[in-house]
Amino acid sequence: MADFGEILRNIGEFGLFQHLILFALCFPNINMPFHFASLLYVESEPGRHCNTDWILSAGPNLTTDEQLNLTLPREKDGTFSRCQMFVPVDWDIDAIREYGLNETTVCQNGWVYDKSLYEATIVTDFDLVCEKANLVEVAQTVLMAGILVGSLLFGPFAESFGRKRATQIPVVVMFIFSVTRALCPNFYLYLASQFMVGIGGGGFRVNSIILGTGVKFMLHIASQVHVKGLLA
Repeated sequence: MADFGEILRNIGEFGLFQHLILFALCFPNINMPFHFASLLYVESEPGRHCNTDWILSAGPNLTTDEQLNLTLPREKDGTFSRCQMFVPVDWDIDAIREYGLNETTVCQNGWVYDKSLYEATIVTDFDLVCEKANLVEVAQTVLMAGILVGSLLFGPFAESFGRKRATQIPVVVMFIFSVTRALCPNFYLYLASQFMVGIGGGGFRVNSIILGTGVKFMLHIASQVHVKGLLA
């Protein structure tokens, strides 16, 4: 009776074609860990304070520290408020220094962000701070929801149209929306792209695992068929 090694040599071992298939299936999966890891950076919230450049019309020579001291209230820990500012007035700079400002309001002209660590994040691009801060967690949830939907959608799709097609389409979807996500002009388009990335990633992950397992499984089946032929 021929041993298993001889059978594999006769029917063909795990060769170049199988290696290429596995590499092609594994390569797109590298994209998803980058999406998960990037959440730590693209959703980072840098230091900030309200934009109070209005006071520069009254005192154009103010230093940054003087501007902040005159226009921003302080928190209990002594730091400047990140979501409040003093209501702008049309006084001259001497009157502001003498009497000070007391009435506060929410930031009216946007925020000034600390760019010493990150040049830009989705927090700074879309001003996801103060009353909008919870939208950062929404972006993470949308990605995970997309992965769930993609896994549920492309499973039955593969049964009807084939595992190969169900792997190719999610890859295209994932890479297209990975690019568009970086170019979105507003947060809602960003969420839509984030969701589509999740759909592509979830659909590909399910079907690529099955295809990758199938490569080895088919080799095993072929060996069993050949064994029966040798023993017949």
